[in-house]
Amino acid sequence: MQAIAEHSVLIAISLAFLLPVVLMILTALMSDRQALSPKLIPDPWQWGNFTKVFSEIPLWTYTRNTALYACLSTVGVLVSCVPVAYAFSRVAWRGRNVVFLLVLSAIMLPTQVTSVSLYIIFARDLDWTGMDWVGTLKPLIVPSFFGDAFSIFLLRQFFMTIPQELSDSMRVDGGNEWTILRRVILPLSKPALAAVALFNFIYAWNDFYNPLVYVGESPNHWTLSLALSSFRTLHHVQWNLTMAAALIFMLPVVVIFFAAQRVFIEGVTLTGVKG
Repeated sequence: MQAIAEHSVLIAISLAFLLPVVLMILTALMSDRQALSPKLIPDPWQWGNFTKVFSEIPLWTYTRNTALYACLSTVGVLVSCVPVAYAFSRVAWRGRNVVFLLVLSAIMLPTQVTSVSLYIIFARDLDWTGMDWVGTLKPLIVPSFFGDAFSIFLLRQFFMTIPQELSDSMRVDGGNEWTILRRVILPLSKPALAAVALFNFIYAWNDFYNPLVYVGESPNHWTLSLALSSFRTLHHVQWNLTMAAALIFMLPVVVIFFAAQRVFIEGVTLTGVKG
């Protein structure tokens, strides 16, 4: 009976979360008049709303910009955070814990705190062409190659769960720290790497504030979040088209999450076992 009650509660909670998505799908398949009526079932089903969204805005361009931002920033976070997390978890050096606390303190800083200073830096001539970076995707991608405090923390916690004996055996065979990282730590850390990659990809895909600050004045470099906001402003009474655009925006993230669900949950579950 207890198992039945627990599953019933979980099903009810799942339905509560699923209901808004179902309403979005139904609204996206309605006509303009039906979307403003109390009807819940489309009659007839307007599948052309999705193609109309593509004709209203250059959605492929915005999708390409968003994918470029999300993919490259995710690669940058992995490349920059893995060596730092390894140094904090597997290499003994003086002041390691103090520096780690300083890195963790960066998690408490919201993005808005550093926006002004970063904008001034990126607005200067940083390119050999003499043009500033504002209005391009560079300010969104390049900072990820300098590390992310939250990702460093997650990877560090996972690396500490790997037995030290594996690293010691590699050192006995003459391996250095880079060899240990490449041949021992990384192969055993695929769940944590997948979790960090998925976290950063979803964050970049849904990010609205940073693209608004750096590429808001350059429509050719807009991401899907900016495009969806602009589309909502232009079609504020056409809820069917707005919901169709929102579903198109959500679809890639949903597909990626369910495709990597098992390894993602494993990485999150195993992270933080050892402090």
